[in-house]
Amino acid sequence: MYQLEEKIWFWLLLILPIMVVVFLWTLLWKRRVQKKFGTTSAIKRLSPDQSVFKSVLKLGVLCLAIGSLVVALVNPKIGTKLETIKREGVDIVFAIDVSKSMLAEDVAPNRLEKSKQLVTQIINNLASDRIGIIAYAGKAFPQLPITTDYGTAKMFLQSMNTDMLSSQGTAIDEAIQLSRNYFDDEEQTNRVLVIISDGEDHNDLSAEVAEAASEEGIKIYTIGVGSEKGGPIPLKRNGVVMSYKKDNNDETVITKLNTETLKLIASEAKGTYIDGNTTAAVVEEIRDILNTMDKKEFEAKEFAEYKDQFQWFLGIGLFFLILDILFLERKTAWLKRLNLFNENL
Repeated sequence: MYQLEEKIWFWLLLILPIMVVVFLWTLLWKRRVQKKFGTTSAIKRLSPDQSVFKSVLKLGVLCLAIGSLVVALVNPKIGTKLETIKREGVDIVFAIDVSKSMLAEDVAPNRLEKSKQLVTQIINNLASDRIGIIAYAGKAFPQLPITTDYGTAKMFLQSMNTDMLSSQGTAIDEAIQLSRNYFDDEEQTNRVLVIISDGEDHNDLSAEVAEAASEEGIKIYTIGVGSEKGGPIPLKRNGVVMSYKKDNNDETVITKLNTETLKLIASEAKGTYIDGNTTAAVVEEIRDILNTMDKKEFEAKEFAEYKDQFQWFLGIGLFFLILDILFLERKTAWLKRLNLFNENL
């Protein structure tokens, strides 16, 4: 297991492509200038020790030096001691709607991205709770099992999109059914399912399944994303809107937030409906809900000690810097003897 302490220093790596571009431009500029003074063969006779290979080699070594020093600034750490930590928390499963209607842009940037932002902010405010993620459209799919690894959870969350499930619709009932397999302790009293959706294209089984889940001790909280006024579903190619989704009558489909369905599901499972348009309000309400719930004690293995590894990259960076200083841009005797490019010496 590793950690990156100061990730902001990675921005310095942008220097490398700039250096390469400047080097190539300088090389082309030199060749254009040299052609004004004579032919290539004449210039070679006048400057027999000039070496493009050595210049490229020096650039490569300098890039390696800068890259190593940047990694040293980031200070990677490696976990060296694994301990079993006892925690108290709540098991929370997020079920996220990835149907095509979630592409509607009646909330910025669109419903799906807004949903991912909400879940990310909720995760950022958790302490010792375990989380799981489900993606659903016409079918439900387990995206991430119950875990305490928030970093991995957010990585899986960001990869979610409307193309990950081929079957369309909003089968909330299947998401609820699938979530029941996430909770492995029958005596657990703090089971939470958070459904994020626009509530469209649902079937009539959702309320019944929610009631059955409630009998197993699962509380369902629904978050509505979208507006009741609604909006069209854009069809994009390379980020550009090509058209909008149309129905069988060739009319533009307007998808609207269905709050009634989401409120019914929440009430059947002894939860509440939350308006998802304001991120801060959603995070605060979820935090208040979790604070009032009983906490379950569970064990998790975590790395308790991390050792700095920056010194290795600092040493490598300094080595390449010294090597770059020692390298000359002109041909050396040993390089001439190698005759790498079959030159006439």
